[in-house]
Amino acid sequence: MFDIGFSELLLVGLVALLVLGPERLPVAARMAGLWIGRLKRSFNTLKTEVEREIGADEIRRQLHNERILELEREMKQSLQPPAPSAPDDIAASPATPPQPASPAAHSDKTPSP
Repeated sequence: MFDIGFSELLLVGLVALLVLGPERLPVAARMAGLWIGRLKRSFNTLKTEVEREIGADEIRRQLHNERILELEREMKQSLQPPAPSAPDDIAASPATPPQPASPAAHSDKTPSP
């Protein structure tokens, strides 16, 4: 979370040992652990209450169900063969005659002097 390495923890422990001394360090560490635990529990209960009030579980369920339905539709579309085109569609479209090649297109092969 805070990207604290072992060397930083060791340095903090060494400074705490020098400042507090060997008699008070275990008591201070125990108290710090208790306070951190209380803070974590408080934040977790607050988070749970907020999620319950806004209905986050229901929103997650709805989003999940919508995603499943979307995937199911995509799967059905990919499994269905394409509809054959009617012969009337081909006859109804105007045929474009092929365009003759312009003489300028062949002029790039002129001999160089």
